[in-house]
Amino acid sequence: MTTTPSFPGALPAGTTRVIRGRILHFLRDPQFHDDGYEYWEDGALLVRGGRIVAAGAYDDLSSRIPADAELIDYRGKLIVPGFIDTHIHYPQTDIIASPSPGLLHWLDTYTFPEERRFAEPAYARAVAEFFTDELLRNGTTSALVWSTVHATSADALFAASEARNLRMITGKVMMDRNCPEFLRDTAETGARDSADLMSKWHNKGRLAYAITPRFAPTSTEAQLAACGELARAYPDAFIQTHVAENRDEVKWVAELFPDARSYLDVYDRYGLLRPGAFYGHAIYLDPDDRRRLADSGAAVAHCPTSNLFLGSGFYDFHQSDAHRLNVTLATDVGGGTSFSMFRTMNAAHKVARMGGYHLTALRMFYLATRAAADALGWADRIGSFEAGCEADFVVLDPDATPLISRRSSRSETLEEQLFAFAMLGDDRVIEDVYVMGQAVGERTVLAAAA
Repeated sequence: MTTTPSFPGALPAGTTRVIRGRILHFLRDPQFHDDGYEYWEDGALLVRGGRIVAAGAYDDLSSRIPADAELIDYRGKLIVPGFIDTHIHYPQTDIIASPSPGLLHWLDTYTFPEERRFAEPAYARAVAEFFTDELLRNGTTSALVWSTVHATSADALFAASEARNLRMITGKVMMDRNCPEFLRDTAETGARDSADLMSKWHNKGRLAYAITPRFAPTSTEAQLAACGELARAYPDAFIQTHVAENRDEVKWVAELFPDARSYLDVYDRYGLLRPGAFYGHAIYLDPDDRRRLADSGAAVAHCPTSNLFLGSGFYDFHQSDAHRLNVTLATDVGGGTSFSMFRTMNAAHKVARMGGYHLTALRMFYLATRAAADALGWADRIGSFEAGCEADFVVLDPDATPLISRRSSRSETLEEQLFAFAMLGDDRVIEDVYVMGQAVGERTVLAAAA
């Protein structure tokens, strides 16, 4: 067995790669199941053909390791599935951290003018390249991503994701009212462009399409009906939109859709609540909304850094748990203030505390991995180390900074170590990232050049 600290290129067909280190993954929600996760202090991942063959204690798996296997030794480092971001706007990459008194002002002042630029294919490609690299630098290997109203923007992100072999979902935004004329489509053109993009990209390799009405106020009833028709025509397509992000928005929706029982009900009337549908924010819901969300199988994308930055409000974990909602974790860049899932966990913990709820580190890591995979219907592909899953994972360094190192040395439990990562971590914690069993990023490039 060959031991190597370097990161070679493509493995010969049939070669087994053994990743040794502290291995953690989740099987179910640790909030409700004591056996929700598996952890091996001296563990191993056996990877072949880009997929997980086995995960477990190194000593238990050693007899299954072929003599010609390649061993990469990360002992002392923590290895977890790649993070999954369920709500992020790639066209807002360059307006992150833009000052604004609130959501609607932020959209008019920064977001819409920036999104106008994505009509130009070269501009969209440049941002998509940076965006996908930034995701990887932060340990995010899969994401549900927003493009702009332009088909060129979705094309650019799909192409950049395909080049990096990422499991990525996006869709062109649909909005035909209450937005600048330069970003407006129609019910007909929005549906036609979406169908064309689905024919081109949906289920191509590791890519998938999301039907993407921006939010109820920017779509006429005709456009929402067209979204519903698309959803029926493509039952395996994803759906993404926003719901109940702030009080002003909720009031506006009530004025625009006076016959709807609630903001969520607007979408429900058009058949947009189902498994694989993701609703960003979902702060201002009533019990009937939460019951309907749970019954439908749709998921919430909780975006804590964005909710704090825009002053939108605090997600209610007590009510979320009471209704057993499918909750996932999302950065919501550029309303969100970081690509880092650690900083997102940090904010999620504090938002939960403001509501009198203790969000454990174990659960935060679950929300950023297996919970998202389950909500996507992709638990057999990503989000864990179960046999047959795609080998997307990240290596976390407990000595990434002097402070994290000092705190890690005092960590007596897995929860304490994970909590230190969540409260103190950022992209510096990411030692390495693997996609389909292959190391990516700057270290790989340097090793190959050497």
